[in-house]
Amino acid sequence: MKTIAIVEDDRLLNEALSRMLSGAGYRVLRGYTLQDGIRLIYEDPDLMIIDIGLPDGKGTEICRRAGEYSRIPVLFLTARDEERDMLEAFDLGADDYLVKPFPMTVLLKHVEAILRRTGGEENRIIYRGLAIDPDRKAVFCDGREVRLTPREYSMLELLARNKGKVVTKRMILEQVWDADGAFVEENTVNVTLNRLKKKVEPDPADPIYIRNVFGLGYTFGE
Repeated sequence: MKTIAIVEDDRLLNEALSRMLSGAGYRVLRGYTLQDGIRLIYEDPDLMIIDIGLPDGKGTEICRRAGEYSRIPVLFLTARDEERDMLEAFDLGADDYLVKPFPMTVLLKHVEAILRRTGGEENRIIYRGLAIDPDRKAVFCDGREVRLTPREYSMLELLARNKGKVVTKRMILEQVWDADGAFVEENTVNVTLNRLKKKVEPDPADPIYIRNVFGLGYTFGE
């Protein structure tokens, strides 16, 4: 599980960020001041989300010290009148920034993009708001965890790892049901797949993740 440290003195925003990131499957560390942020560096988070304007100093100092300790990616939260501070932050190695206010879904996309670039998301499969975490066997849609059965999860991971390729029913039976596949009817695959679609597709009647390929099987994505 990846760890994200939040350093934000606005307690309501701090709580909202924590809930959203926890719901997306991340371990969250929280701080409210410059000194809290410096302390959190030594917890070795995979990413730090830092407010530039903190009550006891500038968040850029945390970025500087994080760079000295280890190359910890940093996403800054900034007000519109802090452009000069942002230039300083980029000089210190900041990875990205967001101007307040911002939608939580946008912040999640920035987090995922930074972790992909810096290697913190190497095990995750992410596509159009759907995130699959093989380490935890967990699935998230737009930051909300989706509860799947073991068979449903295995089927989704198999399809996602073969993105853009046709996965036949026989392949699904062999790899999801293993040795039991020889004794499972193909209709069982259809039933399980339809159940999976209802859980992960925004509109199961017009799927964006799992598509039928007539007479052949299924494909994930475009």
